[in-house]
Amino acid sequence: MFFASDNAGPAHPAIMDALAKSNEGYAPPYGADPIMDEVRQQIREIFEAPEAAVYLVATGTAANSLALATLCQPFETVFCAPVAHIHEDECNAPEFYTGGAKLTLVGDADKMTPASLRASIEAEESRGVHGPQRGPVSITQVTERGTVYSVEELTALCGVAKEFGLPVHLDGARFANALVALGCTPAEMTWKAGVDAVSFGGTKNGCVGVEAVIFFDPAKAWEFELRRKRGAHLFSKHRYLSAQMNAYLKDDLWLESARRANANCARLAEGLRDAGVTFTYPPEANTVFCTFPRAIHQRLFDAGAAYNVWSGSLEGTDPDELLEARFVCEWSIEAAEIDRFVGFFRE
Repeated sequence: MFFASDNAGPAHPAIMDALAKSNEGYAPPYGADPIMDEVRQQIREIFEAPEAAVYLVATGTAANSLALATLCQPFETVFCAPVAHIHEDECNAPEFYTGGAKLTLVGDADKMTPASLRASIEAEESRGVHGPQRGPVSITQVTERGTVYSVEELTALCGVAKEFGLPVHLDGARFANALVALGCTPAEMTWKAGVDAVSFGGTKNGCVGVEAVIFFDPAKAWEFELRRKRGAHLFSKHRYLSAQMNAYLKDDLWLESARRANANCARLAEGLRDAGVTFTYPPEANTVFCTFPRAIHQRLFDAGAAYNVWSGSLEGTDPDELLEARFVCEWSIEAAEIDRFVGFFRE
């Protein structure tokens, strides 16, 4: 009954097999391996972007931070939601890799709106040389609260950014989960909507540790390469990144894994809903936020369940106090485990 994080699940056997196979013999280092040539072509085809520049790094923090650094000057600010991963969970890495650019938090929810984004953009560049200049917009898809921007919402946000001549970065750590939830194409969720750069996640969806950074304008390619090397994220034995991403994309494994994760979440959400649990955010991909009494939390943990108590504390004297929980589903969870977990609520 493990619902703590999709970072903690196992790698898919196909990924492990690909790593083992790539370990045979020798291969050119630093991304010159032949497997990377396949990856580059696969991603260009998937995104309908034949000129796209494609790179691999090992972590989502590196993907986001290096992409934003390539799009942002040190004296600029990055516009993002207040619960964006780049704000809440990356230890100021975007500020570090950009050389000091700040983050401007837009609105007060998990999703930015065109109105809140416009207001935040207009508020900057109002103090001349004394204030931060306008920089890129970063959108988290799936959001950190498990919700998904529709293609129309993405297009509207990108439209506001383009009015001010600002580039748009999409943090797609759970890109595949969002894509299968929307039923659209990768192109429709990115460059056709106005996105300039994407962090395309693999780690949370069955890989050991690999993320792709995609620039739809190849003019940014050389700068990113320099920043990746200077930032110590250019792997010498790059073939082990390439092998993961190649297997991830082959035969649509990335989509199948995301479908399974989302289906697991839907099964969990249905069981919780039937048990009368209150959702604090709509479960639209592979994450559930909900509240239920402390006594049930305590019983679940005693039974060996693993998840995050998001707000409130297990320690307390009132067994009926509502505490918020976060459950994250990944591809490998068995239906029986989900049903066993929900059974505690029914009992």
